[in-house]
Amino acid sequence: MEPYEEGHQAEKWKGKATTEVNGSKAEQVWPLLEDFFGLDKWFPTLSTCLPLQGISGQPGCVRFCAGFKTPVDEHGKQTINWTKQKLLSIDPSNMTFIYSIIDGNVGFHSYVSTVKVLPKEDTSDSCKIEWLYEVEPVEGWKLEDLDFFIGSGLQVMGQRIQVALKVMDEALKASN
Repeated sequence: MEPYEEGHQAEKWKGKATTEVNGSKAEQVWPLLEDFFGLDKWFPTLSTCLPLQGISGQPGCVRFCAGFKTPVDEHGKQTINWTKQKLLSIDPSNMTFIYSIIDGNVGFHSYVSTVKVLPKEDTSDSCKIEWLYEVEPVEGWKLEDLDFFIGSGLQVMGQRIQVALKVMDEALKASN
């Protein structure tokens, strides 16, 4: 990356990741993601997601996320990666929320993400999760690192959600 001159702002990195959740409708997946303080149930290597301020799902609430690994972590790193994330807006009818990282030790500045759950056009029993993001270039990272971090994390999230909903569905069918 070229160093930029004083007064010249580097263009923000932008990306998009998607994953399919087969066998589950968007209306089943949305409540799991709408729980803003529950990200640690789904995102890989995220060991902690705790409320810091406000009520989950209400704009302005803040979560503390820690314990996740990044593609640029040095082998044997002793410090724990963490961020504070603020819910900026939420639209349950369109199954979309927007959040920003407001503090942390991973070098993300002006990070904003939009997460959407979208029904799949061609089938009624599957959906996809879309994660759009933008951030100022991150020192020590390449855009490909960020794309991999979010893309691979979202793939695992989709798999975990799919398995959890399938287990619930099978258990409820068996009890009838």
